[in-house]
Amino acid sequence: MDAIGDGDRYLNLETFRRDGRGVKTPVWFAEGPPDAAGRRLFVYTTGDAGKTKRVRRDGIARVAPCDMKGTVRGPWSAAVATIGSAEEFALGMRLLDRKYFPWKQILNLSARIFHPGRQRVVLVIRPG
Repeated sequence: MDAIGDGDRYLNLETFRRDGRGVKTPVWFAEGPPDAAGRRLFVYTTGDAGKTKRVRRDGIARVAPCDMKGTVRGPWSAAVATIGSAEEFALGMRLLDRKYFPWKQILNLSARIFHPGRQRVVLVIRPG
């Protein structure tokens, strides 16, 4: 079992380039109810972000709890990441809005004002 808990504020998400090099990114996350496949962590991002492209390509990832600068504060865990369905998007955004209130609402507003056509996605992370 990994050491990531919903009490943690940040998650270091490492996704991998085609050449195998890892790209580590500190992100906000929220834990949702498990489904038939197990535990789920939700991460908000944009559809054109590098991490989204890497997840779309192969979904191989690692995660660890961290601070807002990305300094890892616990063990790394292998994970599988996918782009969330419409239902997972709605659930993930609701959970993230609640966990990061009011900062997430400010981010939502600025995204609507400054990037109205930009696709937003939720990544579903399954630590293993």
